[in-house]
Amino acid sequence: MHYNEISTEVIGCAIRVHRKLGPGLLESTYQKCLIYELIKIGLDVKSEVAQPIIYDNIKLKHGYRLDLLIDDKVVIELKATESLTNVHFSQLYTYLKLGGYKLGLLINFNVELLKDGIKRVVN
Repeated sequence: MHYNEISTEVIGCAIRVHRKLGPGLLESTYQKCLIYELIKIGLDVKSEVAQPIIYDNIKLKHGYRLDLLIDDKVVIELKATESLTNVHFSQLYTYLKLGGYKLGLLINFNVELLKDGIKRVVN
């Protein structure tokens, strides 16, 4: 599946989860429900994917964790916060850069309309 097709499917599943649950819950709740929806439509989903960091010739095994990795291509960073900040965008962009990924979605479930909480980040 192509990057754009994956992101379209992820957004559709996230909207379904948000319509059923609404805002105000913990990030982990949305994550579990989104994983369920993504698997249900046949996507390969990995959660809490530990990624190494190489720093000054030292490999740190668990430098950071990706919330979700879809089909080994698209990184999903989930939030349940009042608003997205520049730090959230920087976090996802850094994950993309360090992991060599091309596309990421930043999804904040703590909004009235989920379309207002979805941001696409390209490396």
